[in-house]
Amino acid sequence: MKVTVKVKANSLPIDTEYIKLQDAMKLSNCVESGGEAKVRIQEGQVKVNGEVCQMRGKKLRPGDTFSYRGASYEITARS
Repeated sequence: MKVTVKVKANSLPIDTEYIKLQDAMKLSNCVESGGEAKVRIQEGQVKVNGEVCQMRGKKLRPGDTFSYRGASYEITARS
């Protein structure tokens, strides 16, 4: 039997077409600085859309999600 747990993602609204992963991590306050974001991403601690991502410049657009340390964030367009 397969059990799936769906965790509700926190909304992270942006005004632009996209936001870079490291900037999204800073904006969401899940890291203290861009330097910390860079390290966490390069160490493979961050998932984008459910897969480990080691590209700190990864462009996230509305509908994309990232997760770090058990918390999930969904990029949304600010209305």
